[in-house]
Amino acid sequence: MKNAIKNFQPEISTLEAEGVVLAKMWKSICKADKTRFKKAIQLDGFDTRLGKLLQSLKSEGGAQISTNRLRDCNLHQIDRRRRSEALWFVENEQDARKFNKSSKKGFTSLSALQKAMSKASKAKTAKADKVDEKPSKEEVSDVGQSEAPKKVLTASDIALEALLLCEIHGVDLNDFANALTEQNEMMSTNSRKAA
Repeated sequence: MKNAIKNFQPEISTLEAEGVVLAKMWKSICKADKTRFKKAIQLDGFDTRLGKLLQSLKSEGGAQISTNRLRDCNLHQIDRRRRSEALWFVENEQDARKFNKSSKKGFTSLSALQKAMSKASKAKTAKADKVDEKPSKEEVSDVGQSEAPKKVLTASDIALEALLLCEIHGVDLNDFANALTEQNEMMSTNSRKAA
């Protein structure tokens, strides 16, 4: 790193030249951060391994991992924010990897990835709420009527609602599809028994 900084020493002592040098250094730093982040979230990377260890400790019981247990595993030396982000990453690994892969620029840290995913989730929820608020052309005015007409949901409306709920609660779509199939089979079995 010292050699890299020496290579960036400005030759001309002007503000513009210093700006050019700093821009090159910044580009190098960003590239190194992206590389470090990519390595950290690989299957054998630091954040993935840390998250899996924390997940195992959390499964031992209790709502929170005890300080003594963290000390036993020498994890008390790792910043708690980093531990929290690593645990979040492992718990949301599939969605986080998809989101990271679909991003244009990529991320340099778990906190940036987590923040971007949260922001995107809130935007989708807000967008879904706005769609629900707009009255459809099919709705009839309830002025002068004793009871408001009920909106009939189509299969497409129900599917969209289910997908939004899966995304909000972090449910994998394959798991949801399997659960839906199981529920359908159980309902079919129950209706055959009733007949």
